Formats: sequence, C-alpha cells, structure tokens
Amino acid sequence: MTLTWWHNGTNDPAKSVWQSVADGYHAAHSDVSFKVEPLQNEQFSTKVPLALQSSDPPSIFQQWGGGDERTQLASGKLMDMSGSISDWVGGLGKAAEAWQVDGKWYGVPFDLHAVGFWYRKDLFARAGIQAPPTTMDEFNAAVAKLKAANIAPVALGGKDKWPDAFWWDYFAVRECSKDVLQSSMKNIKLEDPCFVKAGQDLKALLDTKPFQNAFLGASAQQGAGSSAGLVANGKAAMELQGDWELPTMIPLTKDKAYASKLGWFPFPAVNGGAGDPKAVLGGGDGYSCTTKATSACPDFLKYMLSTEVQTKLVQSQTATLPANPAANSAVTDASLKQVLNSMQSAPYLAMYFDRALPTSVGQALNDAIANFFAGQGTPESIVAAANKAAADQ
Repeated sequence: MTLTWWHNGTNDPAKSVWQSVADGYHAAHSDVSFKVEPLQNEQFSTKVPLALQSSDPPSIFQQWGGGDERTQLASGKLMDMSGSISDWVGGLGKAAEAWQVDGKWYGVPFDLHAVGFWYRKDLFARAGIQAPPTTMDEFNAAVAKLKAANIAPVALGGKDKWPDAFWWDYFAVRECSKDVLQSSMKNIKLEDPCFVKAGQDLKALLDTKPFQNAFLGASAQQGAGSSAGLVANGKAAMELQGDWELPTMIPLTKDKAYASKLGWFPFPAVNGGAGDPKAVLGGGDGYSCTTKATSACPDFLKYMLSTEVQTKLVQSQTATLPANPAANSAVTDASLKQVLNSMQSAPYLAMYFDRALPTSVGQALNDAIANFFAGQGTPESIVAAANKAAADQ
C-alpha cells in the first residue's frame, strides 16, 4: 500500500529528514510505501478542508489539534486511532491531550511548541540593555533604547497575520485567569472583560511603534527580508515567535553562527493581570490519519514517536522540542533549553487561540487582530468578531 503524506517541511533539513523517516519505516515494512508531498505552512488552512471534503484525501496530514481537529471531524474522514495507540500514547504526557476530541485520539503530536521572544544579544548590548525584560515596563524601556541606537526593536511578519495573533493571545493569557481561558475556549465565547483588556494592552504597545518599517507587508518566514530573516541577519533585535524559529532561520542568512548570537526570554508579565506570568502560549505539530489509510498509518506514527526518531528530528533541527520526553536530552542549544525549561515549569500551556477555537472562529479572530494592527477596529471589535463567528457557525 502507498500512504500519501502531507507535511510542511518544504526546505532542508526538514524535507530530507522527513523523507528519511518514510524510507526508514519502508525498510522495515516493505509492503508500505510513501508518496511524500510537502506543502507551504500557510496552504494547510485551505487545502486540508478541501481535501477532507473530497473523495481522495491524503493518508496522513499535518495536524495542530484543538479546534481545528474538532472542526475537521465533521468531514467523517479522520481515523479514530484510540485503540491502535493506547499502549504508547500515554507516555507523551498531558501536552498531547490537545490532540484528543471527547477522549478519542484523532491525531498525535510529534513535537511541542512554546512562543516567546528571540533576541539578538549583540544588538541588546549595543543598545545598552543589560538583561532581557521581565515586565512590560521593562520591555517598553528596551524598545526605547533600541530606537535610540537606530536599531529596529521588533520584527513582525504582518503579511501572514498569524504572527500578529501571538501578541493579542499573549496579552489575553496574561490578563485572563486559567479558568477563564479554558472555559472560554470550551464554550467558544470570549465574554470576560479580560479579553477587551488584552486589546487595550495591544493598543498601548502599538502606540510605541516597536516594529520595523513596512511590517504589515513583511512575510514571517520567507526570504531574508522576512521577520525571521531580519533577526537572523541582525537587522532587528527581537521577534515574538515559536521555538521553531531557530531552524527556520537556517536558509534565511549566510551567517552560520547566527544561533550563537540569539537568546530567548518569555513574554513579560503584565501589571495587574489575572493570568499567571509564567503561563506559556504554545501548541505543537502533529499528524492525523484519515479513513483512507490503514492500520499502517498509526503504526507509522508510533515509529515517528520512538525515542530514536524523535532524537533524530531534534538533532537535525526538524523538530525543536520533542513530543516524546524520552528524547529531551537531544535538546542541546542553550536557548532551546531555556524554552524547554520554561514549558516544563509553566503552570499551564495555553494553546494558540486560532488553534484552540473552531477553524472559522480562529480565522475570524486572527483577521480582526490583523486589521487592528493595520489601524482598523477597536479592542471591543476584536472580541466581537470572534463571538460573531462563533454564533454563525
């Protein structure tokens, strides 16, 4: 049989490494072959829903869990893998539960993610910043020092919209309690005043003009002029992004030592917020099998989650934080160790809202946040857009 596999590793090392994972499984299971089809990350939000409505979906596709997965269930094309993976999935820990729907496993993560600030240690030093900021007041002071040194403080890929959402999401994670966040995602209603307060915090940030020129038209990850490329090339001092940014930068700069010039720090505390200042916004990457596939698909995912393959993924920078904690020792980069420690010590992990919410609601929220970055709308209209989409679904 042949399994069609969609993943977002369009560039090396990920592209070659994923092919080697397929080849490794095929070597041990000669009756299982793969047709591997890498897709650009941004294509998944449109191609996957269409494929699941067709008669010929891929056998395996990249899956971010949460509300996306719950939304996809309506197609009837996702395989319930619960019986096939019950003997090993528990070892992945609580973070993997975001790939469950009503107690059933329709996907599993292969890595985990945390969002925070990547920063250039050399540019911070040039601007006279002694240590990474731990509060928003310190963050704003750092932005002012970087501007005074003629350094773009923060890079943002506004063209892709989803990077904008990290800012509003994090302000909400700092302003809202854990109970409010969890009940709001479950009930698909953003009714607590803390969500409006998140928009007010974002407005105060935007008023300081911390981003590079023309950030609204900049890509997040494609080309040296993308937000990732600007930081990798020392053209901007900071970027709020996931742990994946370190390997994302590889093809974006000729500086092979860029990683040694980077540091990482968590999103700062917000004064007066009800959220725990150590809570982390994140999620992970995973895969779902479709009903087109056979039992070989969940067995392949078991192989992918083995300590050996997980270690290979981390060492090749195809994954940064493994989903299988048995492979945590493969994380050796100093900055990524900080990310891992932050995630392990966090009182809770809040899934990015566009993934935690149903697909249409998450997209409406991201669109409203992007419009806000472009000077349109209010803190109240961001919340209203998400609630309207929830009522319309």
